Amino acid sequence: MLSLLRLKDKVFYGWVIVIVFLVVGITLYGIAFSFGVFFKSIESTFSLTRAETSAVSSVNMLFVGVFGFLGGWALDRYGPRIVILLMGLFAGLSLLLTSQVNASWQLFITYSLLLAMGVGGLYVVPTATVSRWFNKKRGLTLGIAGSGMGLGVVIMAPLATYLITNFDWRMAYIVMGLVAWLMIIPLSSLLKKDPRQIGALPDGLSSSAPNIEYQEDGIQPLDSSLLRILSTRNFWLFVFTWLFFAFSLLLVLTHLVPHATDIGISSREAASVLSLMGGAAVAGRVLMGIASDRIDRKLTVIVCALLQAGAMLWLIWVQDLWMFYLFASVYGFAYSGFESSVGALIGDTFGLGKIGAIFGMLEFGFAAGAAIGPVVGGLIFDVSNSYSLAFLIGAVTMLVIVLLILLARPETIKTLEDG
Repeated sequence: MLSLLRLKDKVFYGWVIVIVFLVVGITLYGIAFSFGVFFKSIESTFSLTRAETSAVSSVNMLFVGVFGFLGGWALDRYGPRIVILLMGLFAGLSLLLTSQVNASWQLFITYSLLLAMGVGGLYVVPTATVSRWFNKKRGLTLGIAGSGMGLGVVIMAPLATYLITNFDWRMAYIVMGLVAWLMIIPLSSLLKKDPRQIGALPDGLSSSAPNIEYQEDGIQPLDSSLLRILSTRNFWLFVFTWLFFAFSLLLVLTHLVPHATDIGISSREAASVLSLMGGAAVAGRVLMGIASDRIDRKLTVIVCALLQAGAMLWLIWVQDLWMFYLFASVYGFAYSGFESSVGALIGDTFGLGKIGAIFGMLEFGFAAGAAIGPVVGGLIFDVSNSYSLAFLIGAVTMLVIVLLILLARPETIKTLEDG
């Protein structure tokens, strides 16, 4: 920790912020997205159907929307330090309590509710904070900070599989809960809200007038009231973009491992598929983040959405392990590149004055899609004993996103007044 603090005197402190969010993301995303590894253990322990087991994750995602909004509001009001501290506390507590449940209904409290309090702000807080620290390199830095989503799966999925195989799923949650406390609580003390706290502008530019605002391409980004933002077409386009994206993503993350083991892939090999997806996600975030900075944000978003759609169509016919690996490589690269590029695009569209609250409100769309996706997948499997229709629906939702992104236009104060 002391070595990170000394970086303040050598490099722009914004990079310390990025590193901290990277480590926090590895821990919390790894916990949140490892549910698929625990899926069959929980299903068999409590004698649940696929839909009932999926409901634990889906209810969690509904709560994530609520706490994502609250996290964005708290970020604007109190800063990232206190928000991340509380998230770490609740994430660890959630897993420790989940390891002790003896009835399925208790999972909806210990996992669905408490874990949502721990991970609800996981996208909102880092994205909004890093957007305040960087302007010209926003796509790159969001990609690096958000790489914890991919690296978390790479690290946590094999760890959880090892613990479940050699001990049981309860011990796995105990270990992961303790890891959350040990990693997140100390690192939260390094976070700062924006560069004005160190007398600088975004990207590390020194200034005696820290209130200077950036302009890009001659357009002053919108910094208006939340009610006016809610009235814009772009806001609702992004809400449904997040909804459809989350539907597809959580459908895959929840059911990929069960699907793989259903057709004869071992649990270790299935976990390795999830890990490969996480590794590809790291490359996607960084490379597509750079592309969004240097080429065009909308173009990178559209390319990533089309890649996701194609990968999900491929998944319908996957039977062999190498085919799963190919899917994981393409899908992991695409979904992570999509998320970082959209985050940067939203910052460009609405400005940074109320960015925490904006991301928090958009999180309701993400939460709705993330709640629907796993349950739809579970219901389709329970009825047809196959995920093919679910994966097809997921591919279609990504094609719809392409149309939504094409309709989005930069918002400015002038365009609102003219409207």
